Amino acid sequence: MSDVPAIFAAAVAADPARPLLTYYDDATGERTELSGVTLGNWVSKTANLLVDGLGLGPGGRADLLLPPHWQTAAILLASWSAGLTVGYRPWSTAGLAAHTEGEPDVVFVSHERQRSFLEDVPDADERFVLSLHPFGMPMREVPDGYRDFNAEVRVFGDVFRPSALPSPATPATPDGTTFGAWGEIIGHIAGEMGLKPGDRVLIDAGLHEQPMQWLLAPLAAGASIVLCANADPAKTAARAESERVTRIL
Repeated sequence: MSDVPAIFAAAVAADPARPLLTYYDDATGERTELSGVTLGNWVSKTANLLVDGLGLGPGGRADLLLPPHWQTAAILLASWSAGLTVGYRPWSTAGLAAHTEGEPDVVFVSHERQRSFLEDVPDADERFVLSLHPFGMPMREVPDGYRDFNAEVRVFGDVFRPSALPSPATPATPDGTTFGAWGEIIGHIAGEMGLKPGDRVLIDAGLHEQPMQWLLAPLAAGASIVLCANADPAKTAARAESERVTRIL
């Protein structure tokens, strides 16, 4: 099984124009749809920010304190594409007392989480805050000690050409799981979930917070994703029909 950057590249190449990730938030009424090309542009811009803007690469580390979200998907995929080790804590985690040892080089955090858990945000040379605006708009006010991700990422190029690629032995996560091992694990989970190429998978973000479930396994299987935050069960049937969903998780 290929590693994470290769999994994403294959998912985009299968049909660049198809909706690859559609995001709903039933608390706000948001619906954002990204084709493989559009998500790929966000991934490339973010990877270029990490590599060209921050000088990071294989051996560096990014920590994400973000909920399942389309921008979270872009940052995760960009970080792995740049060869970084990625630590992830979902929105519901009430603190970071159990976070892994060592300090990250860069942290990405939502504005709401930054305000709620300020003392738990890890120290890092660079810290970016996200408003998680439906259209990816910059923030009006940026907290002290942070940079606005959406304002910063826009200036970087839409094509990412890494100067250094992670080896299969490079750690993909802080627990030491390597890129090579993650590729195999993701493929195994996709099989256990019964996903297959061409599936369109409706995923309740509250039930499947880890990116291996809501992002990587569907991509590895060749499926597209309908990710629902604050999911209203009363809307599931109609949404599944309108989005031509083949699997509900």
